Amino acid sequence: MEVEPNVRLHITDVGEGTPVVLIHGYPLSDAMWEYQYHALVKAGYRVIGITLRGFGQSDKPYGKYNYDQFADDIKVVLDKLDIKDATIGGHSMGGAIALHYVAKYDGAHINKLALFSAAAPCHTKKADYPYPFFTKEDITKWVDLNNSDRPALLGAIGGFFTLSPTSLSPGIGAWLGGIEMQSSPYAMEQALIALRDEDLRGDLPKIKVPTLIFNAKEDKIVAYALAEQMNKAIAGSILVPFDKSGHASFVEEKDKFNDEFIKFLKK
Repeated sequence: MEVEPNVRLHITDVGEGTPVVLIHGYPLSDAMWEYQYHALVKAGYRVIGITLRGFGQSDKPYGKYNYDQFADDIKVVLDKLDIKDATIGGHSMGGAIALHYVAKYDGAHINKLALFSAAAPCHTKKADYPYPFFTKEDITKWVDLNNSDRPALLGAIGGFFTLSPTSLSPGIGAWLGGIEMQSSPYAMEQALIALRDEDLRGDLPKIKVPTLIFNAKEDKIVAYALAEQMNKAIAGSILVPFDKSGHASFVEEKDKFNDEFIKFLKK
């Protein structure tokens, strides 16, 4: 689907029923939701997975890759599809983008928000916000590694991604790695800079829709403390902890992930 002249995004649109919009994490694509598409369609939902510009099978222009741009692209897609009363959910960076979309556009097309291991409201420590694991310097090193040895960066991220080296099968790990290598190196660089520098604390009070927060207590990429902070800041939000996964609850604990998400959708 074209979101601006000469920029087309890859969209998966399956099932019938109340719409659920899913935004992938860094540096994946909407293919990451394979085990959610099936469960959600069987449960009676229409599921729309948007692959962000620069990733997966979407176009990979040069230009801006920040949360504003990603939110603008989502708005165009939901406008064109004439979506009403959807739940928007995002994983990791996609959670931050979903949060920013709802805040920036005052919940246009949306009546619920789901944040899955969301890299929000900040992914790096600030003087007055110590909760994230990473410093700006850490992410700058990842930017440098992206631009010198991208497979090594993906290997480093992979080392943080799961609860343990054996909590995902080698096949699932290889599948996720293949999705990641479809990303444009430029998009990966620019999205890392967004993860490093963006601060969405001002968005939290603007969230007025029912909000679900998933986070694993042992997540090594997004600290559980961040989920606790968002739970406090977003009125009426629900926090569901995961005990047997790391940053990849969507596959490591997919049954619990899908069951808890569908329970929220039915409310």
